[in-house]
Amino acid sequence: MSEPAGVAGGFSRFRIDLAYDGTDFAGWAKQPGLRTVQGELLSALEQIFGPDDSDFGMRVAGRTDAGVHADHQVCHVDLSPAQLSRLGRSSFSAKRLNGLLAEDVRVLGVAVAPAGFDARFSATGRSYRYQIADDKVAPDPKLSRYVLMQQGELNLVDMNKAAKLLIGLRDFGAFCRPREGATTIRELRKLELARDKDEVISVFLEADAFCHNMVRALVGGLIAVGLGKLTPDELLEIQLQAKRVSKFKVVDPRGLSLSGISYPSDDKLSLQAEKARNKRDAGEISV
Repeated sequence: MSEPAGVAGGFSRFRIDLAYDGTDFAGWAKQPGLRTVQGELLSALEQIFGPDDSDFGMRVAGRTDAGVHADHQVCHVDLSPAQLSRLGRSSFSAKRLNGLLAEDVRVLGVAVAPAGFDARFSATGRSYRYQIADDKVAPDPKLSRYVLMQQGELNLVDMNKAAKLLIGLRDFGAFCRPREGATTIRELRKLELARDKDEVISVFLEADAFCHNMVRALVGGLIAVGLGKLTPDELLEIQLQAKRVSKFKVVDPRGLSLSGISYPSDDKLSLQAEKARNKRDAGEISV
């Protein structure tokens, strides 16, 4: 099999699918002195393959913040022949990794990555869900780790009206924490809300990618609409200004879960990775 783009000669790339409860983590990215998802996974890998100064070339599809959960996350690692030889007759498997990980991180699968695969840049989309319990929801302390407790009753009709106005390829600078060199232009493909049988509200979001804080800021803006503090048109006007404002809050991370990552067919992985590395500019936006 030909080597994936970006894999050094002789190395093998593996795709790792995983899920985690983000409550007790300081986010995905490894940080000195803090418990992170990447840090836990690297520790497990080092127990199998030995220390690695490059962190096994690990790259993740979506870096989640502190407290954010993942129902389905994807990362990749690159392993040398010497590292793989440490396996002996055993295999590099989800079962083996799970035996080394705490119960709030579970590996769903491990597989040799197809040629051209990059967990981050080959992805065509990311999906999230945010859960909210307003005054229509019966009190339940078990919800507190995974659901935002919101005072008042939210108007879902107005919230969905506002959500529809934000769909499309736009500059979401009003909803993103600025990062030098990072674009705030994103294609928001899905933004809709629904109540389940217990009246808990789920906000479903999908985009090619999300900039920092974008999901939680969008939900905060929609809550402001649901409480009557903003109209749908006013939220749209804030988006069009593409500048951070103080008219709504960035909501707590506990209600947020990464639902899944989308990838193209294997023959289009390299092309998608190349496309994703190119920054978007305002000339692409249509409103």
